[in-house]
Amino acid sequence: MLWRLVKGLVIALLLIVLVAIGFGYYYVRTTTLPRTSGRLALKGLSATAEVLRDDRGILLVKAQSLPDLFFAQGVAHAQERLWQMEFQRRLGAGRLAEVLGPAALSTDKFMRTLGVYRAAEDAYRALSPATRDLLDAYTAGVNAYLESHPPLPLEFKLLGFKPAPWKPADVLVWAKLMSWELSKNYDQELLRYRLLARGLSKARINRLMPPYPEDAPTVLRSAAARPGPADERLAGALRAQDRALFPRLGASNNWVLAPKKTTTGGALLANDPHLRLTAPSIWILMELKAPGFHAVGASFPGLPGIVIGRNDAIAWGVTNMGPDVQDLYVLKEVKGGYLYQGEVRPYRVRRETIRVKGEKPVVLNVRETVYGPVVSDAVEVPGGRPLALRWVSLDPGDTTLQAFLKIDAARNWQEFTEALKDYVAPSQNFVFADRKGNIGYYAPGRIPIRKPGHTGAYPVPGDGSWDWQGWIPFEALPHVYNPPQGYIVTANNKVVPKGYPYLLEVDWNQPFRAMRIEERIRAKPRLGLEDLKAIQLDQVSLLYRLFRPVLAKLKPRSQRARTWQKRLLAWDGNETAKSEEAAVFEAWYTELTRLPQAEVGERYWDRPRYLLAAMEEGDPACQKRGMSCLAFAAQALEAALDRLGPEIRPWGQLHPAVFAHLVMSKDPRVRPIFERRIAHGGDRHTVNVGIYRPEDFRMFWGPSYRQLVDLAHPDRSLFIHPMGQSGNVMSRHYADLLPLWARGTYLPMRAGEPRARLVLEPAR
Repeated sequence: MLWRLVKGLVIALLLIVLVAIGFGYYYVRTTTLPRTSGRLALKGLSATAEVLRDDRGILLVKAQSLPDLFFAQGVAHAQERLWQMEFQRRLGAGRLAEVLGPAALSTDKFMRTLGVYRAAEDAYRALSPATRDLLDAYTAGVNAYLESHPPLPLEFKLLGFKPAPWKPADVLVWAKLMSWELSKNYDQELLRYRLLARGLSKARINRLMPPYPEDAPTVLRSAAARPGPADERLAGALRAQDRALFPRLGASNNWVLAPKKTTTGGALLANDPHLRLTAPSIWILMELKAPGFHAVGASFPGLPGIVIGRNDAIAWGVTNMGPDVQDLYVLKEVKGGYLYQGEVRPYRVRRETIRVKGEKPVVLNVRETVYGPVVSDAVEVPGGRPLALRWVSLDPGDTTLQAFLKIDAARNWQEFTEALKDYVAPSQNFVFADRKGNIGYYAPGRIPIRKPGHTGAYPVPGDGSWDWQGWIPFEALPHVYNPPQGYIVTANNKVVPKGYPYLLEVDWNQPFRAMRIEERIRAKPRLGLEDLKAIQLDQVSLLYRLFRPVLAKLKPRSQRARTWQKRLLAWDGNETAKSEEAAVFEAWYTELTRLPQAEVGERYWDRPRYLLAAMEEGDPACQKRGMSCLAFAAQALEAALDRLGPEIRPWGQLHPAVFAHLVMSKDPRVRPIFERRIAHGGDRHTVNVGIYRPEDFRMFWGPSYRQLVDLAHPDRSLFIHPMGQSGNVMSRHYADLLPLWARGTYLPMRAGEPRARLVLEPAR
């Protein structure tokens, strides 16, 4: 009898707990998810608009005018990604510490020093009146939604604050942040400056960081300011600060085929930008419709329009060209300021007050020069000489948003290229195709012209002798229209031939992805959409092909290493998630990258051309270890197998794609709720890229969006992005696209049958 009573009490308690959990889950859902059906009256609309969602959460926004369309897009973005948008604008404005506390103070100091929010405010003034009207409409849509007192995402509840009204600069600052993340020269200049301060010669640095062969003499002769030990610490601190915020490891692919190379009778276009894998996704898929306007593709939450996609006449895709649009200048300080063109120039000082949650405000004095801000003031390293930054995106007159909104409406190559004249930064490789079968490529943007001897590889004296000489003319920027081979490929590789009259950059990415894409295009006389899909999902590693001859020459000590050497030599280099060979090869290559760590002061040195040259020709780093480079490579294979353990797991298990929330993943108590992981193959150089951290093989960068457009049959076009459409962790669309993305499945590139219909109407 007593046992029955106890059993009954236990069951009753369990039921109470389950009911409480269920009620709690229901309460959180109902108080955080937006209303997606019915009617919503909002101030600022001139006529009724609609936001429709299909069963995957793909958005269709319809309105009767362009201002109302972008107003409604602002509402839709805010409904699905309000926290993400809030984080982006706070990051750009240097206002994270207000809600995150002292842990975000160093980030705020850096962003305030850069002054990107001030640059965003200036960019608004540079836009044409018509573009400002559309941006104002988008901002009004976000604010009208906030004024409707909607449920707020869980992040706001956990952090205990509500979003303030939006301003146009809140929109434009995200474009500035993307420009910073895609402008890699700042990082590379600091790295070379630090190596120079360690006592390495330019010749040695050139070998450790080899440019494309034809560029090597130029880089070797480049101007530089001679740094000292304190400058090494300063450069290291600045680089560490920047990489913690914006690790520049992304990549992208795009290519386009003319009708003579396709089975469809029209042009085909493919694009997959590789960016940080975040929760939620960096993109949101949308279709926008208004009289005379129809565009579909990927949009950035927080920005109006479609960034990558198609309309009824054309399609376009982008990859990062990565030209050098940043320079660091070493200032010579004198009493009263710094020396410039033989005169003393006083610093212009702006006072920034940073509010910090739970603490007193922090006052930051930012020094400005003729070049830009003194970025070295953002870190507290005594003794280093001040470094000022010149960066295109801090200059006045940025009309990049205007270019994208014009692209969305362009009908042909002429209108497309005319739109690109408004493009400033970050300079991208745009591929183009239209319904008539034309294909093209253009790399727009402001790219500086430097004096002979100034390659941008190193910081230079800030005395006026190395100032920029103007911009490369638009007509002289890389471009091609209807090339005879019938296709165009870009994958962050060098896009100009030897003899191009202007220096774009010296740190081009490896050409492996571009080579593999072109190899597969040339393998068939004509290709269809399924062929493009296969190329986009290709994980054959040309890095493996490059290092296979090295593997063949090794003489491992252990039987296990000899067995794996044979397996690797018999392998085809296809780095699928199920491949054990991929796991061993990547672990071996990672051990190879340790070769110069004592010399460069970094644990891993992922420079394939340097490592291959060392294996083939020998290198001082091997001599310092007292062995040949091939002996080091054999030792690296043994070390890789030791690291992997007695049982080799498939590459995808070692190498999960990690979708980390930019704030909540830092708190182990809530990380499991917000973060997602899934097995993935590939490496940095495969077409289906799998960029990983060498410390743990986890993949934080990859295909953030995939797009395949059939210009002959637009409705057959495909797209996908990882995670899901919603940024709300309680939504069923938070991560429902992730398994599809991981399997290489695509969705039709359009909104499907509406599952939910929200009618927006003018408030009376």
